[in-house]
Amino acid sequence: MTLRHKSREFALQMLFEWDMSHKKPARVEQNFWKSAKAAATTREFADQLFEGAVAEAEKSDKLVTSLSENWKFERLATVDRNILRLAIYELRYGTAPVNVVIDEALELAKTFSSEEAPGFLNGIWTRRIRRLRGRRRRGRQAELDLRKDFAIEIQRHGANTETP
Repeated sequence: MTLRHKSREFALQMLFEWDMSHKKPARVEQNFWKSAKAAATTREFADQLFEGAVAEAEKSDKLVTSLSENWKFERLATVDRNILRLAIYELRYGTAPVNVVIDEALELAKTFSSEEAPGFLNGIWTRRIRRLRGRRRRGRQAELDLRKDFAIEIQRHGANTETP
């Protein structure tokens, strides 16, 4: 297991606690790190992912709603909802390749969610990526275009539903 994978696990665990308890993110981090042990770099990356996913949660939730056909957002399992939040944040702001972020999200689902979760999450990603890749180039430019499209999609969903 890589340190970045462990950071994602820690970030997911903090997101789950935040989502269930509605505590301030700083309080969740403080409580979490009392019992979890990690190297400084692992902890820093976990905190970055957690804080970023929390900051972008509302926009991410709107994007997930648009991508999950015939499924109400409220019906998503808490862990699945937070796996999606984490992955969307990392797709928008992270440096890992898109396929790595998605593979990591699916691994988190296999570890922390139900048997059906990886298939459901993969379906969401596959539909969106196929649409985006259908009109894009291949290679490194395709990767950059895909990240840009996810960022635009998140901004669009956030902007369309916010009240002035």
